[in-house]
Amino acid sequence: MPIPAHLSPAIPEFDLPRIVIVGGGFAGLNLAKKLRKTNAQVVLLDKNNFQTFQPLLYQVATAGLEPDSIAGPLRKTFEGNPNHFFRMVKVKGINTSSNEVETTVGNLSYDYLVLANGSVTNYFNKKDFRPKVLPLKRVVHALDVRSHILQNFEQAVMTEDHKEFEKMMNLVVVGGGPTGVEVSGALAELKRFILPKDYPDLDFSKMNIHLIEGSGRLLNGMSDFAGRESLKYLQKMGIDVQLNTFVEDYDGDTVTLNSGKIETATVIWSAGVRGNVVDGLADSSVERSRILVDDFNRVKGLENVFAIGDVAMMQNEDYPNGHPMVAPVAMQQGRHLGQNLKNLISKKPLDPFKYFDKGSMATIGKNKAVVDMPNGMHFKGFFAWLIWMFVHIMYLIGFRNKLITLNNWIWSYFTYDKGTRLIIRTFNRKFIRRPVAVNKN
Repeated sequence: MPIPAHLSPAIPEFDLPRIVIVGGGFAGLNLAKKLRKTNAQVVLLDKNNFQTFQPLLYQVATAGLEPDSIAGPLRKTFEGNPNHFFRMVKVKGINTSSNEVETTVGNLSYDYLVLANGSVTNYFNKKDFRPKVLPLKRVVHALDVRSHILQNFEQAVMTEDHKEFEKMMNLVVVGGGPTGVEVSGALAELKRFILPKDYPDLDFSKMNIHLIEGSGRLLNGMSDFAGRESLKYLQKMGIDVQLNTFVEDYDGDTVTLNSGKIETATVIWSAGVRGNVVDGLADSSVERSRILVDDFNRVKGLENVFAIGDVAMMQNEDYPNGHPMVAPVAMQQGRHLGQNLKNLISKKPLDPFKYFDKGSMATIGKNKAVVDMPNGMHFKGFFAWLIWMFVHIMYLIGFRNKLITLNNWIWSYFTYDKGTRLIIRTFNRKFIRRPVAVNKN
């Protein structure tokens, strides 16, 4: 949809330093909150008017939650702050010479710029099958996955073609990180407890879930304990886990692996992310799709431009390849930079960023989770699952979202029911041209 020519960012000019934040994710939102009482004008730019709690996207994709329970309006963050502004625009690039951000509705000048626009799905240069797989990085992706899976079952009920039926009943998840493990576990629970009731005329013993991982273990960012235990859980749930396996191609019907082929109409891509680097930065400031920053999150070679969260790479002795691209890092960097910007405006010295690792976790299903604590302790099973639930509830945006999500989880725990199995809007992938034979009897 074209942008009307008369639109512009329309930010009033104040006699205050202007801080422009690009991205309203974990990093940008925590930064904006920290700057609430700062003697500066704060402008947040994002292409959406909401912030998404990405760790629970997989539950939207597998009919466990509705999207509004894991998202919150960005404008609510700025209520009661007359010097704070939000604009729903897409950032096209930056001009560090003129200190301007280039957006779809015009340019906006800045005194300090913070790049917090997160990460995007990494397809590892597999451009040919990029439009054919289903990513899981945004709310719209989760809704697409949900609709696509349910549409396939609706068609499977009617098809007389055995080969097409097999494709619809096979699901492939690529990537054995937390997202891939959690999606696979949720799909296995759908297969066992929910779908047979919805589709009594389908034989779900013929539904196969395949998890493909390129390395020799699952959950590479976590401990060996977490990787081993999650593998045991998934295999007990009937999931075909293939390690040391790579996707070579996907034509919309067949996944070609280095170990064979799988006929499937569904490939959920959770194989990794890369930094969402904006245009306008020098090549020397970018390494492996992330922006190089110093200990104060200042972009290499620039004095008034900063980067935080997934898009930032702060290399030091503890993290030679940069910090992990996870929410706790983004949140801590956002809050820390907020204080440093206050110091900068007040002409006080800056403090270097130090990441406090609170541990990591992943859930595989009901009463099944793995947790790594920073003190070296590890947990699994029901206790780990309770820790996972508590942490995710606490970090959700807003009391309403916490209450709705907790209610959904309690209901689902005791009833094995997921009440959001809705195809709100159909999802069509036009590249697939496979006929569906309908039983006319």
